[in-house]
Amino acid sequence: MSQTPVKICLIMHSTRSDNLGVGALTVSEIEIIRGIARDLDRPIAITVMDWQDARTPYVSGPDVTVIDLDGAMMRSPKGFFAIARRADLVIDIGAGDSFADIYGTGRLRRMFLLKALTHLAGTPLVMAPQTIGPFTRRTSRLAARVTMHRSAIVAARDAMSTQAARDLGCDTVIEASDVALRLPYTRPAPRTGGPVKVGINVSGLLVGGGYTGQNEFGLKMDYPGLIRDLIQHFQSHPDGCEVHLVSHVIVRTGRMAGEDDFGASTRLVEEFPGTVLAPAFASPSEAKSYIADLDFFMGARMHACIAAFSSGVPVIPMAYSRKFAGLFGTIGYDRTVDCTTQSADTIREAIIAGYENRLAIKAEADAALVRGLTKLQVYEDALRSLITRKAEH
Repeated sequence: MSQTPVKICLIMHSTRSDNLGVGALTVSEIEIIRGIARDLDRPIAITVMDWQDARTPYVSGPDVTVIDLDGAMMRSPKGFFAIARRADLVIDIGAGDSFADIYGTGRLRRMFLLKALTHLAGTPLVMAPQTIGPFTRRTSRLAARVTMHRSAIVAARDAMSTQAARDLGCDTVIEASDVALRLPYTRPAPRTGGPVKVGINVSGLLVGGGYTGQNEFGLKMDYPGLIRDLIQHFQSHPDGCEVHLVSHVIVRTGRMAGEDDFGASTRLVEEFPGTVLAPAFASPSEAKSYIADLDFFMGARMHACIAAFSSGVPVIPMAYSRKFAGLFGTIGYDRTVDCTTQSADTIREAIIAGYENRLAIKAEADAALVRGLTKLQVYEDALRSLITRKAEH
């Protein structure tokens, strides 16, 4: 075995984000890379350029180095540019859904800068499976077209993103699926008897009316009111359901505090005695391991729903953006409800019907998971081919 490691730099990933969905992407990406390295019998050195969040990193090992990323690091020739030049390849997952201009210009400019520096360094850039678009501004469309054209691999995680990439002239886009389908977790022990465990992921972001409090996601219904109705319904269900409120964005302090699921769930537990408050998880895998022990799940955090879906728990995703229907619909799982177009009554009825038909939904999800993993394998094969070429030099 060659002792020279293949040097891989990860950008727009996070080992310590309060958003466990971004963390799930990172943990899963590293699992994929490590699997390829084992197959090739070649050591790897992974450098994660990470924002300075307060959490303890939930990815570790002698093959992983975490480097703080900030504006100065991005601008300095001795910063990210130098790291990118030393790397054999750079993998950018776009935080899952940030390769779009719907989140404002600041985030997108940082993304374009990191991509441009990678291209300038002459290092192959891999756009890992992510949402692509929408781009509503002409300058954004132009920059997206240029960076995809110059990338070694461009992978979309849904059919809508594939079409968005093709509309921008990227004919080499790979249609894969979300890497978090690979997120490792501890399978629950078999359960006999006891209450039916119903999990509800409460989005602190939607409870607070979005980032600005002005309903910029355009919800057509009263989200907090719907969550209360669902808790009441399942608590009074003749099956004797045990309602678990499950957080997936857990923020103690700082700029993201308004997005905190855990605080919103804590207040609801106080309002509805008998509900179970899931722990403030330390890692994405810990969250998935908890969700895997539930009997039915619903939620507005997409990666909380992916955790349920990929661990065999029947789930109703509650969409606030196109990424939900894009991801799940592309692999033939059509149980998503849409908080931006449907009424609270319509959504409530769909969730209740889903619970009553949860065995059928589980069968649908199991079949869709096979399709998702098959599509994800296309990305893994492309990445393996690129890493193999780098390992041979």
